[in-house]
Amino acid sequence: MTDRHTHHKALLEPLRAALYDFDEASVRRALQAVAPDALFRHCYPFGDIQGPDGFFDAAFAPLARAWPDLERRDYIVMAGPDEHGADWVGCGGFYTGTFKRPWMDIPPTGHIVTMRFAEFYRLEDGKVVEVQAIWDIPEVMMQAGAWPLAPSLGREVLVPGPATPDGIVPGPYDEAEGAASCALIIDMLEHLKRHPSQGGPEVMEMPKFWHPKMNWYGPAGIGSGRGIKGFRDWHQIPFLAGMPDRGQYLDEITYHFFGDRNYAAVTGWPNMMQTITAPGWLGIAPSGQKVSMRSLDFWRIEGGLIRENWVLVDLLHMYDQIGVDPFARMREFNKARLGFDDETGRAA
Repeated sequence: MTDRHTHHKALLEPLRAALYDFDEASVRRALQAVAPDALFRHCYPFGDIQGPDGFFDAAFAPLARAWPDLERRDYIVMAGPDEHGADWVGCGGFYTGTFKRPWMDIPPTGHIVTMRFAEFYRLEDGKVVEVQAIWDIPEVMMQAGAWPLAPSLGREVLVPGPATPDGIVPGPYDEAEGAASCALIIDMLEHLKRHPSQGGPEVMEMPKFWHPKMNWYGPAGIGSGRGIKGFRDWHQIPFLAGMPDRGQYLDEITYHFFGDRNYAAVTGWPNMMQTITAPGWLGIAPSGQKVSMRSLDFWRIEGGLIRENWVLVDLLHMYDQIGVDPFARMREFNKARLGFDDETGRAA
């Protein structure tokens, strides 16, 4: 008999297949795996959406109009129970197509375009009842030459799938290995929280957890880095410099960790809370603003160490909290480009 986590991954296979060969009727049929009253928690500017039809109309339909040959490619599909007993399936990969029409006023390029995603599905009684999803919209802005804010410190690349092409994790579900993968990640994160409140970078003991050739794949706007030094130089040092109180508001956030063989994942809405008290991150002024963040992560473990980490953060939601509207600035930045109305600055 198939275990429930392998079964849950199988329940989402028709949806993933329909999104690979995108066709509206096929995708709507495949969304029958989703409960009619399911809650879709989508990244900014989409917000919370009720039900599969609402999600299709708000998210997939406009994207498919802009990218008429829309295609989805998953390179991670994993499942497991979280610490509260809820069952999740995590999918990571990218959407791609030819950018032929404006999308959210991002000007089309006529070229191939890619957009990373992380989508987490919570299931009850054989139905998806909640989805938490981040699409890397800033990545699309950058490919269109329309990103209007600070450049990334890390390198912006087409983020690859796992170096060991085993991210579509097969069954049967191995409870012991999944739990061990989760335990390693949670231990690592507890060590990360020691700095800076408990001492210098050495208190994080990063070589104990991270492979010397690790890759950290951050969201567009932050970029990717290689090795512990690359991770610290291009993400962690400026992040902690700007928000040194990270990890101190555990009663205001939610974590959902789950593991599947040598993969682990976390989702939460939000799962980070900190205060921008100093300069150093994304060029943001130290406003004293406390912000919540949504970070959806996958880790791949190799030989007892983390070799790859895929991270998406809803940066547009963070900007919205501090009163910065990247879309408005993007329209100003690009209003002279072909296809934009001279008066409104919006796509014609």
